[in-house]
Amino acid sequence: MKFGFVVPFAREREFVELGRLAEQSGWDMILTWEPVFGQDAWGQLAAAAVSTEQIRLGTLLTPVPARRPWELAAQSGTVDRLSDGRLTLGVGLGAVNANWRSFLPDEGRPTRAQQLDEGLAVWSGLLAGQPFSYAGEHWSVGPVTELAPPPPVQRPHPPVWCVGALRPRRQRQPSLDRAARWQGVLPAVVAGQEGHSGLTHESLDDLVRRLRGIREGLGLSWEGYDVVVEGDSHGGFGDIHDRPQSWADQGATWWVESWWDLPDSPEGVDEVRRRVAAGPPR
Repeated sequence: MKFGFVVPFAREREFVELGRLAEQSGWDMILTWEPVFGQDAWGQLAAAAVSTEQIRLGTLLTPVPARRPWELAAQSGTVDRLSDGRLTLGVGLGAVNANWRSFLPDEGRPTRAQQLDEGLAVWSGLLAGQPFSYAGEHWSVGPVTELAPPPPVQRPHPPVWCVGALRPRRQRQPSLDRAARWQGVLPAVVAGQEGHSGLTHESLDDLVRRLRGIREGLGLSWEGYDVVVEGDSHGGFGDIHDRPQSWADQGATWWVESWWDLPDSPEGVDEVRRRVAAGPPR
């Protein structure tokens, strides 16, 4: 199992400092997150990319329906090149909170699901190289004949971790179908409440079994596919506090510390710094 953490709140220079500290302290990944309007996640990741050497960088998560996919491709390609291929993109439908509604309408989950699928199709197509064109309901792009950026280091694109929400007792699992097509899953259970994934060892068993079957049906290998459990070994947030190894026994390949209960204050950043310096909960 590998170990990462998502920085809940930090200023840009603090994020870079945490990236260097995490690398020195044995962590495998540092992640940030994207609101619709806020501190620029990609500026933070770019700065961390040139200030570190080995630690992976990622988002948890990027709300693809709120992004123009060509801009996301440009930003993520830049960070992947700056980091020499250390980027992972975590994606989902996004949380329609007050920050979102200040700028974008809530078009409903079905529409956002379509926007997520189309956005990822455009994003991956652009990073794979030219000529590329796409005609969808929400996005249409033509081949880029000038000023096309260089390719990312990771080909055809950086790995994508996609939210896969299990719907208990249902045969159709569209969210798992989507996650199975990419390189990893951020598992959840639809019954989970805000701040709680609803995930249990039993539901992760079910989710992994279904994903393996879907990937097998698509002719995709299970080897190298990531199952990412987001928890809090300090026991303050959410409902996943068990030993990370117990989740590895269920098929998880990553444990990502999630400390969203910490305050957005200098004291909160100090506590993040203390936890990062202590190293991952191996």
